[in-house]
Amino acid sequence: QVQLVESGGGLVQAGGSLKLSCAASGSIFSLGAMGWSRQAPGKERELVATIGSGGNTNYADSVKGRFTISRDNAKNTVYLQMNSLKPEDTDVYYCYVRVLLKGRSYYTNYWGQGTQVTVSS
Repeated sequence: QVQLVESGGGLVQAGGSLKLSCAASGSIFSLGAMGWSRQAPGKERELVATIGSGGNTNYADSVKGRFTISRDNAKNTVYLQMNSLKPEDTDVYYCYVRVLLKGRSYYTNYWGQGTQVTVSS
């Protein structure tokens, strides 16, 4: 019912930047909160950043001042601008969105397929 397509991951040197995008499509009536998390093999998933439907944002302490989350409601897309990247930011990054589907009265969470971000030292 909802498809999330992530893009923008890749390999970058420490200190560099990447911008991730996640576009949602399908039977969407409206979008609630959107965000990004990351997970390395053998580690728990960490919530990196979230943005509410009103634009309020929250960040993990580890990325504050370096990452910026934003959204384009007209495009059903959430972005994560990552600056001053560090090797410890290497992870698979997953986007998520809370979606109110057409014909439903409650929100459902959907997750993207993940995009690899690798930061070399």
